[in-house]
Amino acid sequence: MLFGLFLSMYLTTLLGNLLIILAVSSDPHLHTPMYFFLSILSLDDICFISTTVPKMLVKLLSPSRAISWAGCLTQMCLFTIFGCMDAMLLTVMAYDRFVAICHPLNYPLILNPRLCVSLVLLSFFTSFLEGQLHIWMALQMTDFKELEIPSFFCDPSQVLDLSCKHTFTNGTFKYVVATIYGFPPIFGILFSYYKIISSVLRIPSSGGKYKAFSTCGSHLSVVCLFFGTGLGVYFASAVSHSPQGSAVSSVMYTVVTPFLNPFIYSLRNRELKRALSRLYKPGADIRR
Repeated sequence: MLFGLFLSMYLTTLLGNLLIILAVSSDPHLHTPMYFFLSILSLDDICFISTTVPKMLVKLLSPSRAISWAGCLTQMCLFTIFGCMDAMLLTVMAYDRFVAICHPLNYPLILNPRLCVSLVLLSFFTSFLEGQLHIWMALQMTDFKELEIPSFFCDPSQVLDLSCKHTFTNGTFKYVVATIYGFPPIFGILFSYYKIISSVLRIPSSGGKYKAFSTCGSHLSVVCLFFGTGLGVYFASAVSHSPQGSAVSSVMYTVVTPFLNPFIYSLRNRELKRALSRLYKPGADIRR
């Protein structure tokens, strides 16, 4: 039953995100910074869920649940890179909405193609550095045999619990990494939406306010889902040791969030739905 559930969610996630990438790349009307970042986020979600679910599906069919130490480190590194990049891209997308709503006339000049590509590359290199920090910390482990991780994959927070002999060192490292890589994106998103709300409230018509806020609803939903579950798992493992709670939260932000992202963005976006309909039936359109 679990195998069928996770397999269907994985395939749906792949299909949904691939359709978004194809729709954005094939429709000239979607060649804007917002949809460029959305397509990169969809690609990242495909990589993010592919680091954990395929291996989990194999283990559900296999009597052995073991994974090599090298395989565990590789999975943990890739998971950290793509997870961190998710957070960085969500921050970049919040900045994109800030510029579009607060500085609409300068939007094409500020978010030019060169800056968009630079922001994506900066997000990747920042994420890659965090992955290396987690690998370095995990390599402090001295005994690699017969270790049990209370999760369905090599969760960085769980691996770090095993790699540190001293609980204080482990907790300190987690809080430092979360402070460096977690709070700046959250602060950037909160600041962007503070400026957005301040700008929207100055719009005289209620229709204009609704139109401005409607462009942010999908992004806010994904932000709350991703950061709420991700930071919850990271900090909960530092203060408590509940395998059941950590496993449920891990499923939420590793499987459910990438699974829901295509639905959240496509169902609330008329332009994207129109592009998807053209993919399915060339020449088709969705009436306003």
